[in-house]
Formats: sequence, C-alpha cells, structure tokens
Amino acid sequence: MTKLSAAMEPSKGATRFSDIIYEKIVGMIADGNFPVNERLPPESKLAAMFGASRPVVREALERLRTDGLVVSRKGSGSYVRQRPDSSMLKMVPVGSLADVQRFFEFRAGLEAEAAELAARNWQPEDRERIMAALQAIEECLRNGELGADEDEALHDAIAVATGNQFHITVREWFRPHFAVGHSVTRSLSLKRTPAQIRSVQDEHAVIVAAILARNEAEAHDAMKRHILNARARMFQGVD
Repeated sequence: MTKLSAAMEPSKGATRFSDIIYEKIVGMIADGNFPVNERLPPESKLAAMFGASRPVVREALERLRTDGLVVSRKGSGSYVRQRPDSSMLKMVPVGSLADVQRFFEFRAGLEAEAAELAARNWQPEDRERIMAALQAIEECLRNGELGADEDEALHDAIAVATGNQFHITVREWFRPHFAVGHSVTRSLSLKRTPAQIRSVQDEHAVIVAAILARNEAEAHDAMKRHILNARARMFQGVD
C-alpha cells in the first residue's frame, strides 16, 4: 500500500466519546425515551447520565442539532424535533452513526463536483452506462426491491463519466462507506410511502437529465441536493 492510499484509508482509531453520547441520545429519541417536542435533560444531567463532561455532551448536542434531531430554544434548552425509525440504528456498525453522517457531508461536495465534471466530459458510452443504471433502479422500484447496488452503480457511472481517475479511485477507497450510506437510505425508503420513494428516483432523474444536457451548474446543484436530502432522510420518521 502506498503512503497516499494509507493516508486516505478510513480511520480505524477509537470512537470519539462525543460520538458515543450522540448515538446513545439518538437511540433514546428513536425508542421514545426522549419524546418529540419534549425538552431534553439539561447538559449537566446528561453529563451525569452518561459519565461524560459537559463539553463532550455539548459537542454531541451540536451534532444532533446539525442533523435536525433537536432544536435549541433560547433560554429554554434543547427540544426533540423528530423521531427517527429505530431500525436505522441496526443498519450501521455500533459507534459509527456520527461518521456515517460525516461521510454524507463529505459526499455532498465530492459527488456534486463529480456530477458537474460528468456533465462537461461524458462520452456516448457513459450515457449508455448512466441510463442503464437509472433504468435498473426503476425496475427495482417496480419490483419492490432494495436497489442499493443499483443506486451505487448509478453514482459509480457518474464518477466514470468525469473522465478523472481520482473520482473513480476515491469511490474504491471508500467503497464500504458508500455502501453503508446507500444500503441504509434504500432500506428506509422501502418503509415510506410510494410518493416518498418516487421523490428519491425523481432526484436521480433530475441529476441525470442535467448531466446529459451538459448543464454543469444544475448537475452540481442537483447532486448536492440529493446527497443532503439522503442524509436528512436517515433521520426522518417512517411511522
């Protein structure tokens, strides 16, 4: 392994304590222990509950706010904004939920740039590959199948269409992370309404249309919206 590829490998170090606290609070919200619209315990009580310092708890709460699970009300504290489906926590390795969300943040920039570059550089064979991947997802929807591999194949095809080997290589380096994101979001989508499922495919269609029209700005923006929407959908309740 080269020094560069080793440096680019996902961190295998110890999970940050704030990430552990974050995941525990997400679990308690998902289980209904912290109900929607109710105030979370104050930082001092959460710190005592989890055996953590207040700065660590504060860092966990900040990520919860970023993810839209809690909202701060001035002078009143933090309140639960939405309750995610508890099955979501079973789909990611223990202690890695915060990193899954951080990877969506990374993807938003990376894949938006890839879509823009693909719009500029795609060749006829790329068009065929992209359209075949989009159609494969459509067939999965019709058959009620997960479609995680097909979803990933579409994003792979867009990376290939950039004509830039680094976009392709980065997807290979972080393949397990991409796979988790696609698997979780597709699995949760199967529990949603047909209209919600269709909206995800509509996002794909907008991205593909912009790329094939060589509309670089729209391809960039459509892909970024799609990735950030996928990130937000992880925490949307499905009841």
